[in-house]
Amino acid sequence: MSYAVKNLVEGGRELIAFRVGDQEFCVNIMSVREIRGWTPATPLPHSPSHVMGVINLRGAVLPILNLAARLGMTPVEPDARHVIIVAQVKAKVVGLLVDAVSDILTVSDENIQPTPEISSDVEKQYARGILAIDQRMICLIDLEALFPDAESEAA
Repeated sequence: MSYAVKNLVEGGRELIAFRVGDQEFCVNIMSVREIRGWTPATPLPHSPSHVMGVINLRGAVLPILNLAARLGMTPVEPDARHVIIVAQVKAKVVGLLVDAVSDILTVSDENIQPTPEISSDVEKQYARGILAIDQRMICLIDLEALFPDAESEAA
């Protein structure tokens, strides 16, 4: 893949690309702590619909968020093929349930197209741009905008 190179291009950024349903998204690699296999979560009563529950991550309580539900897509029932992206969102560490991680992309800011004007207001809140790479359209997500209440959310 032309953009999946190991060396950073001048002024570039590295992104982790992943699938949720039949769509591809990416986030800044600097916000990702680790990628791990699916672990069943313990549900929390009275939590938002996108909060699946919590898991024990090396002695720390980690909230697991269903990214499909948070994005307004049909929530997925996780199985062994799903993965959890452990990410830093502001001062909170959260687990994001996704279908699969597909690539590590290195792109320059010129490769990031603006979010189309026909996008919904909700999408404009978290989408920071679109990458058109090798016949794929990948939405760049701002995790801090997607989870603005990360400080006060579950756990």
